[in-house]
Amino acid sequence: MSALITPELVALDKNLGAAPSSVIRRLAELVVGAGRATEIESLYADALAREAKTATGIPGGLAIPHCRSAAVTEPTLALARLSTPVDFGAGDGPADLVFLIAAPAGADQEHLKILAKLSRSLMKPAFTAALRAAKTPAEIVELVTNVVSPVPVAVGGGIAAPAASVPTGVKRLVAVTACPTGIAHTYMAAEALSAAAEAAGVEMQVETQGSAGLTMLDPAIIAAADAVIFAVDVDVRGRERFAGKPVIQVPVKRGIDEPAKLIADAIAASENPNARRVGGTAGAAEVDEKNEHLGQKVKRALLTGVSYMIPFVAGGGLLIALGFLLGGYEITKIADVVTLQNSLFNLPDGGLPIYLGAVFFKIGALSMGFLVPALAGYISFAIADRPGIAPGFVAGAVAGFMGAGFLGGIAGGLLAGVAAASFARLNVPRWLRSLMPVVIIPLIASIVASGLMFLVLGGPIAWLTAALNTWLTGMSGAAAIVLGLILGLMMGFDLGGPVNKVAYAFAVAGLGTATLANQAPWQIMAAVMAAGMVPPLAMALATVLDKKLFSPIERENGKAAWLLGASFISEGAIPFAAADPLRVIPASMLGAGVTGALSMAWGVTSKAPHGGIFVFFAIDSFALFALAIAIGTVVAGLAVIALKRYTTKKVTAGVEAPVLVTA
Repeated sequence: MSALITPELVALDKNLGAAPSSVIRRLAELVVGAGRATEIESLYADALAREAKTATGIPGGLAIPHCRSAAVTEPTLALARLSTPVDFGAGDGPADLVFLIAAPAGADQEHLKILAKLSRSLMKPAFTAALRAAKTPAEIVELVTNVVSPVPVAVGGGIAAPAASVPTGVKRLVAVTACPTGIAHTYMAAEALSAAAEAAGVEMQVETQGSAGLTMLDPAIIAAADAVIFAVDVDVRGRERFAGKPVIQVPVKRGIDEPAKLIADAIAASENPNARRVGGTAGAAEVDEKNEHLGQKVKRALLTGVSYMIPFVAGGGLLIALGFLLGGYEITKIADVVTLQNSLFNLPDGGLPIYLGAVFFKIGALSMGFLVPALAGYISFAIADRPGIAPGFVAGAVAGFMGAGFLGGIAGGLLAGVAAASFARLNVPRWLRSLMPVVIIPLIASIVASGLMFLVLGGPIAWLTAALNTWLTGMSGAAAIVLGLILGLMMGFDLGGPVNKVAYAFAVAGLGTATLANQAPWQIMAAVMAAGMVPPLAMALATVLDKKLFSPIERENGKAAWLLGASFISEGAIPFAAADPLRVIPASMLGAGVTGALSMAWGVTSKAPHGGIFVFFAIDSFALFALAIAIGTVVAGLAVIALKRYTTKKVTAGVEAPVLVTA
């Protein structure tokens, strides 16, 4: 196993810029320069995308930007000790020690465990003090190596052993920490909570649900706990294990920033009979469901279904596009015959391109066939946890069989989830409980949900779907332009928020119905993707055209926004919208609306649901696609400049904006 850090990955007492984006770029350059990543821009974009989700500054003058990236060839740590600290969003001020943790997209468990160990060490004052006192890069490397060197561990199973006995009267707490990438925040929050609990005289056991693997807390530890802390940015795996426990749930970063307060809040909750509790029994996954409105539950379930469905659509759409690229549009008529009757050693007429085109097209078509079942299955999963997956998939398959499309998948998933969750709440004899989540609930919920689809809902929804497809197929002229305008306005409204996601989900869900004869869903997808690229590109353009209107930090964010916009990451405009929403959001909506309308008017199509300009081969009339984006970008860029110039005082050069949201 190669070293995690080497002297050429250390920058001591350097000024790497005034903004997080510039520091991250310089560290990415060190990683690529050391031969541990293949491309600066790709690693930089992945790190910035992670930074946009949650600021990575932590108390103590530290920042830990991190990501998984296909550009990274081996797990790597790059360290900068800054001569001029930079604000990474920590509550106590800027950071002078910045660690870029870069892991390959498919990093092995041993490497990820080392990164997790390093993340824990960063919460120890003695370690960070030694890093600040080091004189040379070689000393830094030695300090880090000593921390992450493997130490012998006892061989055990997948469940953490019970802790030693605790004196009577001492509070017992358990916690779960988890973040989207599972590399840094997960383990730093665990270390901070453990240290705060020790200082408070509280017994604490933490379960880290990160990339280094999951070792579940022993059921006896959970049963004895007085309360539970969920410091998570993603769903808790096996949440039903904590059913009935008083709960404090916060974003994972608060576990790093405010561990002592969370410990105190958990102790108070353990003594409060009215405190929030982890709800449900085996198979349920809600915390105090009464506190979540019906609309919130439905929105969460729908977005969960869409998020799990997208990989099927993304892979399938790109493979279909590759099939057309290699085999032409006639490949749809011969793909079945070619894939079954030919091989690499028995090529069809047209040779290898036709054969590979048929194979790619067929794999893509089969992947797209999972669109509705996956949507329904994971909508049901969001409502009822694992027992809802099978009934949801079955209901989605029934919807597809009946021609009810994604509308039927939504209805079937909701039905299956409600049915499964309802049966999970039943008080059954102890001998029957083990069969409930794996046999009885999936069986009965499948009968209920799929039966209702067949007997009641499937027919009307299929009729509605057919009518919608007919309308979309025949849509042209003003109707198409208006639809593109509306979708563009939605994409520019909240930049990755609920309204943006509704428009995106509408486009993605329709891809499964697209054919050469019905290209309207592909047109909608192109309009949505093009419109979503406009806000960050427009902000980047505006920072170039009139720098004086933007703070130094915003100008640095503008540089990153070029790549984020080109990649269809609308969140690249969030730093600007957070600082000046009343001017940035209307300008973004204007430009995105223009782009959406132009894309629909010109009949541009996209078979890929994501990727921006990097999936050019999946976009027909790519030149018009790019032109629509360029026009919308110019419109939005000029609009935000006009709004800033004529409706507010200019920002004085060198003065930072009052709100900083790292990009």
